[in-house]
Parts: sequence; C-alpha cells; structure tokens
Amino acid sequence: MSDVYSEEQAPGAAPEDVDVEAVLDELVDTVERAKSMPLSSSAIIARDEVLGLLDAARSGLPTELQRARRILQDREDIRIRAEREAAELLDEARAQAAYMVQRTEVVRQARHQAERLIEDAESEGRKIRHEADDYVDRKLAAFEIVLDRTMRTVQAGRARLTVLPEVDDESDAGAEGGARAEEGFFDQDQS
Repeated sequence: MSDVYSEEQAPGAAPEDVDVEAVLDELVDTVERAKSMPLSSSAIIARDEVLGLLDAARSGLPTELQRARRILQDREDIRIRAEREAAELLDEARAQAAYMVQRTEVVRQARHQAERLIEDAESEGRKIRHEADDYVDRKLAAFEIVLDRTMRTVQAGRARLTVLPEVDDESDAGAEGGARAEEGFFDQDQS
C-alpha cells in the first residue's frame, strides 16, 4: 500500500491527493499476490489492506467526478459570459444605430457594423462553446479510459481467482506424493 501514498500522506489524506488509478492498481496487485486456499479457487487476502485500498479509491472517485462537474460548470460559465458579452455588444450596436439614424449612409453603416458585431459575437460564442465541449470531451474520454482499464483489470483479477489450480495426477499417485498431498490438505470441518 506504500506505492499509493506519499511519505506525508496517510490513508485518511485529502481526496484530491489520491490517484484512483494507482489505488486500483495496488488493489489488483494485492489480490494477485494473495495466497490461494488449498483445494479452492478462493484467496486469502488481508482484509484491512484491501478495505484501505477500496476506501482510498472511493475517496478519489468523488474528486474525479467533482473535476468533471467543475469542467461542465466552467463550460456553462463561459457560455453565459459569451451570451452576456454578445448581449452587451448588441445593446451597444443598437444604441449606436439609433444615434446614427439621421442619415441613410450612417444608418446603412450602422446596420452593417451591428450585423458584423452580432456575427462576430455569435462566432466567438460558438468558438468558446466548441472549445469548452472539446475540453470536457477530452477529460471525460480520459476518465472513461481509466474506468475501462480498471474494469478490465478487475475482471482479469476475478478471472484469475476463479481458475482452479491444475493437479498432476501422476505425481500424486506415488506413495510419497500421496503423503505430501495429505500434509497440505486442509479440512475446514476439523478443528
């Protein structure tokens, strides 16, 4: 478990200090290193160690989710700010157009400038929205990759736990091999 936490960190450290992927890798490593129970596909693991790793992963996931929520909120804030700036530009353009209504040339120029400002504001708003969407998509894709890798690691670990060890019948047939099998046999009904 020492691979997951730095020297100053402890299992109760702040959630933003936890690398969820590292915790899950450590958990898989712990399960893979676990001793098998004789004549069983079950493994013997240190409950406290595994529970500590699971708690660390659980505390790290909300951090990742909070980051994703913050990214989405930032995107929304950018969109609102762009809309507000566009509205301000529109108001400014309308005020300027009303001022220049006196002459037709001035009016034509004002309309042209107002349309250009509107197009620029809408274009800038679309650009900001696309950049925010791309940023959020990249972050969510990275998070999806971590989750997919974690799922595959957990599935591989579970698959390893369900595989029964193969027994060599020929080596157990001998008297010496049979005696060794008797020594290693554990009967849970006997105390």
